[in-house]
Amino acid sequence: MNQPPNRRILLIDDTPSIHDDFRKILVPTVESNPLLDDMESALFGDTAKAQAQVFELHSAYGGEEGLGLLTTAMAEKRPYALAFVDMRMPQGWDGARTIEELWKIDRDLQVVVCTAYSDYSWEDLLERLHAHERLLILKKPFDNIEVQQMANTLANKWDMARRASLQTTHLEHLVEQRTQALQLEIDERKHLESQLVQSEKLASLGQLAAGVAHEINNPVGFISSNLSTLDGYFNQLQQILDAYQRAEALIAAPEQRDQLKALRTDLELEFLKEDIPILIKESKEGIGRVVQIVKDLKNFSRVDNDQTWQFANLQQGIDSTLNIVASELKYKADVVKNYSTLPEIECLASQLNQVVMNLVINAAQAMGPERGTITISNGVEGENIWLEVADNGCGIAPDAVQKIFDPFFTTKPVGEGTGLGLSLSYGIVKKHRGDISVSSELGKGTKFRVVLPIRQTAA
Repeated sequence: MNQPPNRRILLIDDTPSIHDDFRKILVPTVESNPLLDDMESALFGDTAKAQAQVFELHSAYGGEEGLGLLTTAMAEKRPYALAFVDMRMPQGWDGARTIEELWKIDRDLQVVVCTAYSDYSWEDLLERLHAHERLLILKKPFDNIEVQQMANTLANKWDMARRASLQTTHLEHLVEQRTQALQLEIDERKHLESQLVQSEKLASLGQLAAGVAHEINNPVGFISSNLSTLDGYFNQLQQILDAYQRAEALIAAPEQRDQLKALRTDLELEFLKEDIPILIKESKEGIGRVVQIVKDLKNFSRVDNDQTWQFANLQQGIDSTLNIVASELKYKADVVKNYSTLPEIECLASQLNQVVMNLVINAAQAMGPERGTITISNGVEGENIWLEVADNGCGIAPDAVQKIFDPFFTTKPVGEGTGLGLSLSYGIVKKHRGDISVSSELGKGTKFRVVLPIRQTAA
């Protein structure tokens, strides 16, 4: 910002003598007199005399030539502070056209109009150039002092405007930096708030699961018991029906035998004897399915142990999670399980279930119109266990892979994703002192790998 003052001036006039006059005024030749200098030194000491700053004056004899000089100066980043422009130049552009062209290249150029007479009134000129506050007039013949004062004043004005612009740019940069810092703080706060909301949702889900388990298990229990009893009763009834059927032959009256046979046919007794056991069996299987769903929901939430580090079976958690999201998967992908025997790990089980759910649902949503495959694998490496969720879906672009765990970043269409699932999963894995990574190829699929320590010694 500490640049030397700009003393560069452009003079555009078609009269050579005008250029000579300006050069004598703005770039005077200082003649040295050694004898006089010695006498001044003897009388006043060696104090250097204050020298007035001279200008760097460049001459052009037409508007087009002046525009060329200005264009070159701007390209070299050595702009002119001001230009003196003659109004009437019969061989080319007039002053008004010249000023218009100059300002197209450099809007900050200060301009003085030099004229003895003009084809424009002063008001018309200001109106045409939209320059009521940016244009001065110098009447010919001009006074030397007036030229010097104009040159000094406008050069100083240009310098002050430059410093103000640089200061404004510096302040804007500081504001931008602070804005970015504030935005990061806001994003981080939103991220934390989202994690809190997600935790509250998990807690609510756990409470709901506990309530559902309590409310459903009782009626499911007696329905299951009643079905078992009904199954036994029907077996007894079937024995009586078989006995009655055998006794039909002992009835002497033909009419009664025919009536019983007709009734047995109308009631489809043989079909009922076959179908009722099947209905009872299917009902018992349905009740068993309800019991398993409630169990999986409760196991998924683990509300009682949500904030307690305990050893848990990760594989059991994966299976429970798959049951919870079965409706999301059944029309989109087949699940292939490549399980290895895993030790129980010290963890917050419900939170790891949330990670598995996010990875599996993302894999399902990555499928195209054709049914795909989701492969879940796991294993043990030293003191860690690992889990991989791979799909053969659409894949992720390389530039998006770098941002996949950023809060609010999503590859889904607007309105279809919050951009929080993987970010929360990343936070949960890091909370477990683990690592989560992704590899993907467009058109071939994506694989997420989670590595977790078996023991949480820090916990």
